[in-house]
Amino acid sequence: MAARHQGTLNRPNPLPREVAPGIFWLGECLEQRQQGKIYHGCNASFLIVGETASMLVETGHPKDFPITEAQLNTLLPGRPPLKYLFVTHQETPHCGGLGRVLTRFPDALLVGDVSDYHLAFPQHEHRMRMMKEDDEIDLGGRAFRAVEPVVRDMRTTWWGFETRERVLFPGDGFAYSHYHEDGHCGLVAEEATSLDLQDTTAVFADLALWWTKWADMRNYCARLDHLMQRLDVKTVCPTHGLVITDVAKTMPKVKEGLLYGSSVAERGTNDASFGKKVVPVS
Repeated sequence: MAARHQGTLNRPNPLPREVAPGIFWLGECLEQRQQGKIYHGCNASFLIVGETASMLVETGHPKDFPITEAQLNTLLPGRPPLKYLFVTHQETPHCGGLGRVLTRFPDALLVGDVSDYHLAFPQHEHRMRMMKEDDEIDLGGRAFRAVEPVVRDMRTTWWGFETRERVLFPGDGFAYSHYHEDGHCGLVAEEATSLDLQDTTAVFADLALWWTKWADMRNYCARLDHLMQRLDVKTVCPTHGLVITDVAKTMPKVKEGLLYGSSVAERGTNDASFGKKVVPVS
């Protein structure tokens, strides 16, 4: 296992953070080595608190569950119980804690595209509810809707949309993060003034969204514009990026990053030397 960067060992986790009324950003950064620096790949989860029910969006990696559980234990007392879990798709950073969440919250239902989850968790099959586009779940005073996944990481991908504060949960759709040295942990995108969306989007394309190198991302950007306008999105909560609270300011940078990341040559995977002692050559 790669060693953790010494500078992060004593760094307090800035999460959870309320990013819109009743919507909380959970999790912590996942550290990787990239281009000689510590790259922080966000694997966020989000808690939506309604008047009658709460929902968890995404679960994070399996390693994240103790952190997410502790954050939920802090946030949920005195609030409506966790009744729903929505994951955007069946990939470890998004659903790796699914079994643990369902065990910890025995009254919660798994919703979204639940294809094949019953094979891994047959004991929870009766708690799985399939959603299709525009299906809504009432949380009391706000609803959660399954919407078009413009950037689809898997066949089963759905994005989510919260209707009261108009918050979009796009999974891998806004795939960028930040470097440890930049001090961006827990900041929203507009606070991270030195964030280089072109560079960090290209890094994520190398690591995960390889197919963007062979796609015309102008079509995806146009479709994204259509979705954002149709839903009148006010806040974006990506699984792998900083929360966006000023859509008009930041969305052009995101689209620029998507186009740039798809246009540059692949730069390779994580540095093999991460966590190893480098002996200088005399």
